[in-house]
Amino acid sequence: MLLAVLFAAGKQEDSLPLSVIILAAGQGTRMRSSLPKVLQPLAGEPLLSHVLATARELGAADVCVVYGHGGEAVPAAVGDTSLRWALQAKQLGTGHAVQQAMPDTPDDNQVLILFGDVPLLTLGTLRRLLEETVEDELAVLTVDMDDPSGYGRIVREGQGVTGIVEHKDANPEQLAITEINTGVMVCPARRLRGWLDNLGNDNAQGEYYLTDIVAMAVGEGITVHGIKAGSEAEVMGINDKKQLAEAERALQARRVDELMNAGVGFADPARVDIRGKLECGSDVFIDVNAVFEGDVFLGDGARIESNNVVRDSRLGSGTVVHPNCHIEGATTGESCEIGPFARLRPGAELANNVKVGNFVEVKKSTIADGSKVNHLTYIGDAEIGTGVNVGAGTITCNYDGANKHKTTIGDNVFIGSGVELVAPVDIGAGATIGAGSTITKPAPDGELTLERAKQVTVKGWRKPTKKEK
Repeated sequence: MLLAVLFAAGKQEDSLPLSVIILAAGQGTRMRSSLPKVLQPLAGEPLLSHVLATARELGAADVCVVYGHGGEAVPAAVGDTSLRWALQAKQLGTGHAVQQAMPDTPDDNQVLILFGDVPLLTLGTLRRLLEETVEDELAVLTVDMDDPSGYGRIVREGQGVTGIVEHKDANPEQLAITEINTGVMVCPARRLRGWLDNLGNDNAQGEYYLTDIVAMAVGEGITVHGIKAGSEAEVMGINDKKQLAEAERALQARRVDELMNAGVGFADPARVDIRGKLECGSDVFIDVNAVFEGDVFLGDGARIESNNVVRDSRLGSGTVVHPNCHIEGATTGESCEIGPFARLRPGAELANNVKVGNFVEVKKSTIADGSKVNHLTYIGDAEIGTGVNVGAGTITCNYDGANKHKTTIGDNVFIGSGVELVAPVDIGAGATIGAGSTITKPAPDGELTLERAKQVTVKGWRKPTKKEK
């Protein structure tokens, strides 16, 4: 983020303020989905959200999204009140789409045109596009493709671009060109406005092509730069579920590479999903089939074993998560041990050296230093002190059918197996709760408290036998 801020500040000194127009009106029929194309999920976020994040990182002063198919569902899903939204009621081409955004685009701004279904563009590529564009010129982002079928071809004369020819309008010589137009371009708003006003639709599609402004610029003697992207994958447009899956793998590989370069260890980089932001300290290790969602932090030496889901949580240094756990909205201190088959729900707060073992669920509860909840237990709406041992099968009965109630357990308490703590209830420091007890009243400090029915043996009892038919 710091780099983005520094870059934006530098650009504002040397060039025009930046407006970003994102075209997101397409129907996406090949997705075969009721969900608008730009809302299809990539790494846990809509395609459009990835493009918006990139625009923000560039330090854009103004961002406008042109929407159409899906109607108000698109702005509603994004929920960003800082954006401008422009409706393209009829999809009459990319040039027509950009026109919808222009009325409120300042003439003094540089305009960068992006696409809501091209989510993998890197900041480095876009910064280079902006840096190599003189204020009064036009620049287009291009890429070399092994198979350019279906894409507009870049026509050059020397280093400058002289035109972009759509595939359906190209002659055999132009079809042989492998450098294609990505649709991404940058130019001054005041020039863009004039070019858009002069667009025509005399072409095979009967649409207003944004690419026609290249010929207009050349006709006015304006230099048109063609800046090449680093790879095909970076400028890949998402049109169907197969391409969506390919983009998912490409984005995950990029994120894992960044983490490995920072020193994070992975058992298999191809079998990890990062659907949000993952920040790691030193010497972190992540096993296979781990899924990270939202905002996750892993402290130094943390170890995430196989088949875990971690969402919006912070795990302290040296914490180990054994296989098959689900952690959401939780925090831990240092050197905690979780699982296997444990669940930490929102509001679970573990201090240092806490153990939450197999088939234990913790919800909206604090567990202090050195306490252990090892087996088959539910802890909800509770406050547990230091050095506590909670026996197997213990339940904090926090819900009375209408309201939630709190259980408080003091320091150095021992709770036997199969105990029910009916909240609200307080267990005093140093107390022992006998196995199999149902505790409904406060248990005093340092004493043994238990509640059991009298054990009875019925002499002479016989097991029932199955009746003959």
